[in-house]
Formats: sequence, C-alpha cells, structure tokens
Amino acid sequence: MCLQRYDLNEVMKVVQEDNGHNPAPAGCGLASLSLDQLVAILQFLPVQSLIAFGLTCKRFREIADSDNLWAYICVREWGRRAVQTWPNHGKERGGWKMVYRQMLMLKAGSWRKVEQGDVGPAPRASHSLYTVADNLSVYGGGCQGGRHLDDTWVASLPTEISEGIVWHRINNGSPPGRFGQSCTVVNDSIVIFGGINDQGVRHCDTWINRGLGSGNLYESPAWELVDVVTSPPPRGAHAGCCGGDRRVVIFGGIGTEGNRFGDTWVLDLSESPPTWHDVITSASPPARSGHTMTWIGGRKMILFGGRGIRFEVLNDVWLLDMEGAYPQWVELRPRELQPLHDRPAPRAGHSATLIFGERILIFGGEDARRSRKGDAWVLDPKAGVQVGCGSSCMPSYPQKPFSEDKLAPRFWKKLKQLGQLPSRRSFHGACALGSGHSILVFGGMVDGELLPGAATGLGFDAEMHMLQLVPCCT
Repeated sequence: MCLQRYDLNEVMKVVQEDNGHNPAPAGCGLASLSLDQLVAILQFLPVQSLIAFGLTCKRFREIADSDNLWAYICVREWGRRAVQTWPNHGKERGGWKMVYRQMLMLKAGSWRKVEQGDVGPAPRASHSLYTVADNLSVYGGGCQGGRHLDDTWVASLPTEISEGIVWHRINNGSPPGRFGQSCTVVNDSIVIFGGINDQGVRHCDTWINRGLGSGNLYESPAWELVDVVTSPPPRGAHAGCCGGDRRVVIFGGIGTEGNRFGDTWVLDLSESPPTWHDVITSASPPARSGHTMTWIGGRKMILFGGRGIRFEVLNDVWLLDMEGAYPQWVELRPRELQPLHDRPAPRAGHSATLIFGERILIFGGEDARRSRKGDAWVLDPKAGVQVGCGSSCMPSYPQKPFSEDKLAPRFWKKLKQLGQLPSRRSFHGACALGSGHSILVFGGMVDGELLPGAATGLGFDAEMHMLQLVPCCT
C-alpha cells in the first residue's frame, strides 16, 4: 500500500523544544539521527517496537506518542478509507493512539438502514451480493413460493452511502435462474458456480462477468458461460471465495441426491482453457452445506459453520492454506485462556465478511430449528491455534499489545450493535465497503407469518442495512 506522509510538525516541535533536560540514554545511536530519519524509522516499526522505543526516555516517549505519528500508524494498519470513516469523537477522546487501541479491540458497530429508491431487487434469499470497483450488484436467489430468480441489478456506490443508492437492472443476459450458488470476486471479474433452480435441479456450470470494473453501469457485458475442461459435481448451498492469483475455491454443498459434499475444488482462471482441480488433502472439514468461506489474503481461506450430514448445525473454524507445495486444511480453535462460552452458537445461512485487520465479521444465520439470529461476531484467525498444535497457525499479534491483557487479540469477540438494528435473518447477502470499515447486508429470510405446524414463520426481505465499525462503544 502506498501511503502519503502525514504532517509531523508537532513532532518537530517536541524535539526542537527539548532543551537537554530529558536527554536520550548515553551512547544511544538513535539520538544522533535527525528527526526526519528517526520518524522515517518509527513510521514502519511494528507497534510493539514503537511502544518499547517510547519507554526508553522522556524525549523518545514524546516523539512516540505524537498524535500525527499514530494517525499514520492507524492508516498503515487499518487503511485510509477505514480511518476516514471513523467518528470524530473517537479522536477527541484521547487522540489517534487511543483510536488505535479501540480499533484493535473493536467492540462495537453501528447500523443504519440504506434507502434504495423506488425500483430495486425483489425480496429474496440465497442470492449473490458483491462489490467491484465502486459498483454494488445483486444476482439471483430464491423468493416466495420456492421460485428462483435470474435477474442482475447494479448500483453505483455514492461517496456517502447514507444518501441512498439507485438500482439499475442489467438486461443484456444473466445465467439461468438459481439460488444457493457461490459467487466470487476475482480482481474485476465475478465468477458464479452451481446453484439450485425451483425444480430442484443442481447446476455445475461456471459463469463469469468481467464488466463491472469498468464503472459503466449501462454497458456492462453479458454473463459468459465458461467452457471448463472439468467441473465439480452439481451442487448448491456450497461456499466459495477467492483463492489468490486468479483462483476460485469452493467447498461442500448439497448434491443431486440430497447428499452433502466434503470436497474442495479450485478453478484457475489463468489457465487456458480454465480447469477445475479436485484438491486432495490429508485432513478436511466434515461435509456440510450453508457454510461460508472467506479469503483472508495470499492463498489462505477460512471456513465457518454450516449444516452437517445429520442436519446438525456447526460452529467449527477451518483454515485452508494453499501457500505451500501441498494444500492443507487445519482446524482452528481459541487459545486456552478464552472462555468456552465466548463464541457464536452453531449456525448455517450466516454471512462472513472480511473487514479491516484481516478479521472476519459473522452476522446472522439460523440454528438447527431454523430459528434466525441477529448477533454479530468478529473472528480473528491470527489469534487461533491449530488443533493439536501449541503455536499459532499464522503470524499473530503479540500476546499482550501495550502490555495489557485486555488488549490481547481474541479468536472470537461478540460485537455490540448500535443504531437501527436489522431484523434477524439467514441466507442474506453481505459484502464489505472500501477497506472493510463497513459492511452491507441485503435481503435474506426473516421472521414472517407463523404457519400451521411450523416452529417459526418465514418471509423474504428486500431491505438493505449498513454496519459501520466504530472505534468506541458509546
């Protein structure tokens, strides 16, 4: 990431006003560096090293605590767009160093309803919702009566989404109607695989749309059916995500006979023609459907939840690591110090969205009795450990940032929800905005009219809500 340098006049002032009463330790080589050289080093130090530097002496502490320096650190760690969206009161209550602490802890999110104009997608669930460049799009899904949909809608994201969005229907071709498909954004392309139609037919076709990255809503090219060499068996209610390097990864789902899969497939778009490859690993998550897969960078993906072969719902977490010569699945669990009850209940039909800091936000879903949920959780894969392994499965934060136990990274953390909370829902669509400072949620199944003999009623939703991740809980 290319970052512009913040104004460090205040840091300059601190050093220039140092009259020698707070000298650096004798023989300290850093003391001989110019301020510009010193600041250039501090800007790129790990946070724990920056804290240690500030403990050396009073002069260094004043430099290391500079508000402008910590503003730079926040942008470096969380992204410029994320920092720009945070409320001003977070900065006013202790400066950017306090904002960094608060965002590391990430305790709260604030909801608001997004206006969509007079024309837009009909109520639906098990659809695809995604962003490419500054465009938001919805495709397919299921609606009332078990019918499938085959429409594609696109909206340009405004600078301030509270102003609302305006939908446009794309009329130059979409894949045949379906729900429960996987939808993956790879660079400026969208790849859809599989899904189920209203006759119960499972698909195994692969479609691609390369047009939304151009930013022109009205000249977006039609979906193209990809002529793949091999393909996974037909399925729906599986999960897929980007696998890095123009790859699409899918796992699981429900087959033609109602069986649940536990297989992993990779589509490499850089191959000509593109080919699906069956990935064989020594261990693998149990077969399931209604789960999620989320790309966390590089060639690493996180799988969470779903419904197993005995119709039980799950809340296990797995990492698919394809960085090495041999792909491997490993199960992740919290460190022993985290309470066992401090984790989300088992669920399927939830959403899992990558937010800033390479964390994943889990929202909603439904339990074994299909009772829908409205809770939100933050998963930090870097704080997990492999089952049977005492060390972290990937580079992690220090165990005690700022030397405070309460700031130690946590595998699971329940998010406090503020503002206009959406109704409980499952099989909705969700996607991130910008660098992951906010997420959008659209549609899904919600509590509706109670039907005779049913545990809960069922309805389909067409509302859109935005969850903004904020630096404090007030």
